[in-house]
Amino acid sequence: MSTPERPGEFPYTRGIYPDMYRQRLWTMRQYAGFGTAEESNRRYRYLLSQGTTGLSVAFDLPTQMGLDPDHPLAAGEVGKVGVSIASIVDMRKLFEGIRLDEISTSMTINSTAAILLALYVLVAREQGIDSKRLNGTIQNDILKEYIARGTYIYPPRHAMRIITDLFAWAQSDVPEWNTISISGYHIREAGSTAVQELAFTFANAIAYIESAISAGLQVDSFAPRLSFFFNAHSDFLTEIAKFRAARRIYAKLMRDRFGAKQDRSCMLRFHTQTAGSTLTAQQPDVNIVRTSLEALSAVLGGTQSLHTNARDEALGLPTEDSAQLALRTQQIIAYETGIKEEPDPVGGSFFIEELTDRTEAEVGTYLDRIDQLGGTLRAIETGFIQSEIQNAAFEFQKEIEQGKRVIVGVNRFQMPEKEKAPIFRLNPENERAQVEQIQQLRATRNAAAWRESLSLLEGAARGGENLMPRILAAAAACATVGEISDTLRNVFGEYREQV
Repeated sequence: MSTPERPGEFPYTRGIYPDMYRQRLWTMRQYAGFGTAEESNRRYRYLLSQGTTGLSVAFDLPTQMGLDPDHPLAAGEVGKVGVSIASIVDMRKLFEGIRLDEISTSMTINSTAAILLALYVLVAREQGIDSKRLNGTIQNDILKEYIARGTYIYPPRHAMRIITDLFAWAQSDVPEWNTISISGYHIREAGSTAVQELAFTFANAIAYIESAISAGLQVDSFAPRLSFFFNAHSDFLTEIAKFRAARRIYAKLMRDRFGAKQDRSCMLRFHTQTAGSTLTAQQPDVNIVRTSLEALSAVLGGTQSLHTNARDEALGLPTEDSAQLALRTQQIIAYETGIKEEPDPVGGSFFIEELTDRTEAEVGTYLDRIDQLGGTLRAIETGFIQSEIQNAAFEFQKEIEQGKRVIVGVNRFQMPEKEKAPIFRLNPENERAQVEQIQQLRATRNAAAWRESLSLLEGAARGGENLMPRILAAAAACATVGEISDTLRNVFGEYREQV
């Protein structure tokens, strides 16, 4: 068992700041987005009134996949699992009445991340805000889409170009923005173990960093704006050790592999979300207990921001009351438990320290193997990472079915079904309204400016010019998310998974 250093000291096992939450609490975010921009705006303003300290935007599948609401493949999905954002018009409505220089915003978007960030910057400028003052995070983590989630558009190497272009552009235009949130969350939701979650997340991070360096960026110029997104799963002690090990692994990786010189380049900053995959439709009120323990593990592990899932999310989108209760869970941990008074409450526990060391070693073994395979992109292209996750998911499910792993209310302690609580219902007219709005936009915008902006974007994609200024100009000319994505599709093509 290694002797832990003090909080705020390299390699930051005990936390990235000396005082941690005594100085500042984690950001309390509640992931939300559904239907139209107007509906989501009302939910954001409600959450802000209830004490949330950061917004977290969920986008619908068409927006994630670069499809406009009137695209045939978008039918039936508009506004379903998140908010529909098709153009600058929607982004204005989404943040109406919310000053973007007074709030931190996280956007869970990947293939179209550059477009959505451009729209956000345009809305901020319309509010009279210098984009240099904007604070927030764009997920922008495309590699985990090929591994675990599937909302990719372009082949990996072209997608990596968009990401590194965003890195370079953001240094001057949005310097306080976290340009990527490298996500282990979805890897864990797909069925990985805790060790695999860290290993594959850091493998992706290595690929992004190497790509940025190859594009001519200095590691200390972009590393301080890298952030991460992890899952707080149900194994309480394992999760705490996972977060502690993650900081140590990352600090050593940045210093020893990439030669980072700045302390901030070596500090792992991460958002945590409680595990959606652990929520059950059976006895949904029990999910409150699950989420509370998962959230507590994230806080004991030293997270920088946190989302707590609502009790009814195994049944549908959370109701307003459920979202409020999920936020109250964080507030009770923050203000009523006394945990914030000690930077690393579990430091020195023999079991936690041993488990932290073991996790670090096992993650290192995976990273060595991925290097031997030729790196992350090669490990994805050969299906190695996907296969490891699938095997872990199969074993987990088999344990549940054989009764070796107890899930309360599912394979033990079942109860007769009661009448379910009210479930959040989407307005069935949302899709029609979004289709009409996008068609009206196309009919009223300046066609010449729109056409020229997309032509210049296509030229930049075919050449070596940074894509971000052209994406920003196209969005300002009222080009839609789908049209900008299609312009890039015409140049880069679309990725098809090898079967």
